[in-house]
Amino acid sequence: MDGVVHAFVMIETAAGAAGSAVETALARAAVVEAHVVAGEYDVIAEVEGETVETIVGAAADLRSIEGVLDSRTYVAME
Repeated sequence: MDGVVHAFVMIETAAGAAGSAVETALARAAVVEAHVVAGEYDVIAEVEGETVETIVGAAADLRSIEGVLDSRTYVAME
């Protein structure tokens, strides 16, 4: 998997929107996994791409999902 950039996108959703946000996220090409989680954020999505720019685009795409209020993206360093 050399050359593949991995990141985790923490997503805050409106009340009751986490499940549908996960379903929509999983339909996106760059999303490897997505789960509803407990804590400060409602959903965590793992994304991968060839470049950091691909990750930035994927994160922007996830922010456009209906019900998404906020997100934070963390690029994996290893």
